[in-house]
Amino acid sequence: MTPVRILVVDDHSLFRRGVMALLGLDPDFQVVGDAGDAGEAQRRARELQPDLILLDNHMPGVNGVDALPALREAAPAARVIMLTVSEDEQDLAAALRNGACGYLLKTAEGEVLAAAIRRAMRGESVVAEEMTGKLVAAFRGAQAGVGGGAEPAAPSSPLDPLSPREREILRGIARGESNKEIGRTLGIAETTVKIHVQHVLRKLDVASRVQAAVIATEHGLG
Repeated sequence: MTPVRILVVDDHSLFRRGVMALLGLDPDFQVVGDAGDAGEAQRRARELQPDLILLDNHMPGVNGVDALPALREAAPAARVIMLTVSEDEQDLAAALRNGACGYLLKTAEGEVLAAAIRRAMRGESVVAEEMTGKLVAAFRGAQAGVGGGAEPAAPSSPLDPLSPREREILRGIARGESNKEIGRTLGIAETTVKIHVQHVLRKLDVASRVQAAVIATEHGLG
């Protein structure tokens, strides 16, 4: 299999070099470049066209969350995982809204980071377990902040096309569970869960599990 080409973006040189060295031990990964700020990251992303970008949030000048749109424009095919110390739910929500496919904390173990990269390259979205509850809180807060006055007429729910089983699957996605964990909870095979997940994403017209989880939370299924 062709190694995943990775760009590491972090303003702390020691941490950046440590991540690069760690990833370099895995033959599935190839670190093709690094950057210490958003401007350099954008230039390197355009030049290298990596498969995946590991992006810190708190950097000098433009922070990582705000740099996401420009990075995605510079390297449209790249998936972006935030790797940060920030446990702020608003940072998490902003990162996902701006196109990140994952949000991990710098306290993550090496094997967790490696697994997250592999999942991201399979098209999955990855959020640190510690942040799952904050993801729900962030989008509930955003939902509560919309309107605020007189209640608008309730539109039809995007969950309406889902079968009862698909709603159970979506509830598991909203809790941040893997296919294996959902299957264990519901007493069905992991391969069956995978098929249901595909149907759920298609019916909701979304491309990732995180987007599906957001919709589930906004409509009371979290």
